[in-house]
Amino acid sequence: MASTIDYGNLMHRAMRTLIQNVLEDVARDGLPGDHHFFITFDTNAEGVEIADWLRMRYPEEMTVVIQHWFDNLTVTDEGFTITLNFGNQPEPLAIPFDAIRTFVDPSVEFGLRFETQEQVDEEEDEDESPDDLPPEPPRGEAEIVSLDKFRK
Repeated sequence: MASTIDYGNLMHRAMRTLIQNVLEDVARDGLPGDHHFFITFDTNAEGVEIADWLRMRYPEEMTVVIQHWFDNLTVTDEGFTITLNFGNQPEPLAIPFDAIRTFVDPSVEFGLRFETQEQVDEEEDEDESPDDLPPEPPRGEAEIVSLDKFRK
């Protein structure tokens, strides 16, 4: 028997099960009303399958939108597969639940954020002065979109 209760892992498992249940409902019945999802995931996580050109464009993380057009949504206990449209080019994606960093449904102002120990450590390091931090690496050409833009 463990000496402590691992609430962090229990909460992550519960949140992933919630996402699984929501996506299963959408796969079966479609998206109801104005619901739509922004899902950010780690493109380097084990089990992520995306086209090479997408991996080159999004080498660390990627946010996909499930809204107007999607196809072949299949949900398992480990994750989901879906075909999304990128510039009129349908691309299949496989995303394990363990790769998900955020899940947001802005239509109802609902969101989940998965923090790893690495991310918690990085936030603690933010207390350092700017002179102590290494310079930021140059960023790619990805467009940054604020979720507030999509809220009503």
